[in-house]
Amino acid sequence: MGECHERRRCEISRGCNQAGFYEIFGRNRHVPLPGCADQRMQWRQLRRHAGRAVADRERCFHYDPAAGSSCSGIREVPQINPRDLALYSEFGYDAWHVGPGLPHTLWDTIAPDYSGAPNVARLLSFFTITDIHIADKESPAQPLYVGWIAQNGPNYNTSAYSPVLLASTHVLDAAMQTINAVHKISPFDFGISFGDACNNTQYNELRWYLDVIDGKVITPSSGVNIGSTTNDYQKPYKAAGLDRSIPWYQVMGNHDQFWMGSLLESAKTLTVHTSNAVINMGDDPASAANAMNTTGFYMGVIDGSDPLGAVIKSGPEGNFSTPPAVVADSNRRSLSTLTNSYANWIHEFFNTTSGPVGHGFSLVGPTNPPACYSFVPKSNIPIKVIVLDDTVKGPGQPNYAAGCIDQTRLDWLTTELQAGQDNNQLMIIAAHIPFNTYKNLVTDPAQAEASPPPPRMPLFIPAPIGGATSVVTDQSLLVFLQNFPNLIMWIAGHRHMNTVTPQIHSTDPTRSFWEVETSSLRDFPQQFRTFDIRRNSDNTVSIIITNVDPAVAAVSPATIRLLSSRMFISPPFTTRLFFRRLWPRMPATGHLSSRHRALQHLLREGSTPTTLCSCLLSRA
Repeated sequence: MGECHERRRCEISRGCNQAGFYEIFGRNRHVPLPGCADQRMQWRQLRRHAGRAVADRERCFHYDPAAGSSCSGIREVPQINPRDLALYSEFGYDAWHVGPGLPHTLWDTIAPDYSGAPNVARLLSFFTITDIHIADKESPAQPLYVGWIAQNGPNYNTSAYSPVLLASTHVLDAAMQTINAVHKISPFDFGISFGDACNNTQYNELRWYLDVIDGKVITPSSGVNIGSTTNDYQKPYKAAGLDRSIPWYQVMGNHDQFWMGSLLESAKTLTVHTSNAVINMGDDPASAANAMNTTGFYMGVIDGSDPLGAVIKSGPEGNFSTPPAVVADSNRRSLSTLTNSYANWIHEFFNTTSGPVGHGFSLVGPTNPPACYSFVPKSNIPIKVIVLDDTVKGPGQPNYAAGCIDQTRLDWLTTELQAGQDNNQLMIIAAHIPFNTYKNLVTDPAQAEASPPPPRMPLFIPAPIGGATSVVTDQSLLVFLQNFPNLIMWIAGHRHMNTVTPQIHSTDPTRSFWEVETSSLRDFPQQFRTFDIRRNSDNTVSIIITNVDPAVAAVSPATIRLLSSRMFISPPFTTRLFFRRLWPRMPATGHLSSRHRALQHLLREGSTPTTLCSCLLSRA
């Protein structure tokens, strides 16, 4: 049956003896071993002949590295921890498989009479990206140790550590190259990013994000730039940049404003961003605030010296005779302050070479809430995009990753939606945080129509719970939005999932709409979406959405980082949904009639391609 590969691992921090463990894959048996003094992870492979029968029920995995596949009789390979990059190649996690797009599953639950009329004219085309989390891996202000020591599983937190930290700018560059290639075949009218451009609200993280999109030379490291001539992910490179003919717009996320997207910046975090001292925190996994307010563990850095990006200078403070230090860098400064979490971040969007100026923030009027604006992508097509900042603001919030619409923003949103209704415009709300969405992935109509139905996930915390300032709950927000029948979609990021949720009115289908989430470019499945809105021959409108994998050259540092994010999560789902809406007749010019009132929806989606079809039907 071949050999059973067992691993002995010794995890260590600089100059300390940190306990390692012995692990047999598939059995999750950990036996403490003596620590070893070294500055990086060391591996020793032990081999023994496996003479047991399969009937033993002992789940020891068998793999033939030479064959590149599982040995005969055993079809599984081990799930390995995200930090274990040395094992990716051995167990086949570093191989790209190119093939056709996944098949579609028709979802016609709420518009069974859709006729399938062909497209005859394009109305609008755009792409969406979100949650790239550009990270400064050398920064002393991040909680790497928390993620580095964690085991693979459903509760693994990729914000704390992920192998993609080594090449987050490269992954964004790969996405830009792919968007440009698609644009040459099927031009985009605009693009929009749903936020979390930064991982830890640092100046250099945002500049890398903007400079990659602008096509500038990127030095993807900070401090003393160790490994800039030897390690692929550290080497400076010229980004491709987004095609200058594509205007792109921006939404604000929680990681763009708050420490690791979880806490309002404090004197402690503001200091550590630009200091030489590695942050010292507690290890309370249930509360970032409790962890920040205590000490006991140095969180470590990735300094660029290791080709595989081991976290060093981390672990219990008792293991260090002197506190671990790095070379300070003023470009690591936080964009947030003790009194304002968004102004400095917004300001940087006026310092780019791509367009439009401000990337939407120039449209924020003097009475608008910060980071809230609207635009009409094409002046001759009555489709309006409303960009809503639905992140929390101010001190004392119970959860800085929750959704929030305070009274000022609700009043503004009401005005925008009513103006869209009055002007006979179809409307799309673009936000960072979704609401009342399916908690888990729903892949076909049978799941959505199951009894009981799939659970929903609330993301808004209303006042006065724990100091929250939102005046809406998920349910009250839904009721409010269904007062505006011209709203066709709420599009968002935040949850790192390609999920589509029907927001169906219980008695009046004309007030239903769809919520479409775009997955993270950082985490599985690392895709962006394209939206193609078209008029059909029977004066209906189709919205075709496609999930796109960034194409990466074999020599790119992004290649293994894209794979490393995918290797420990379940496969993507494939569904095709239709979205249908009853409507008065549309003139041949494509301009919508002034009598826009009734709605009915049908949605279909798939993964590469995913199709959303919104049909505006003539009424007698």
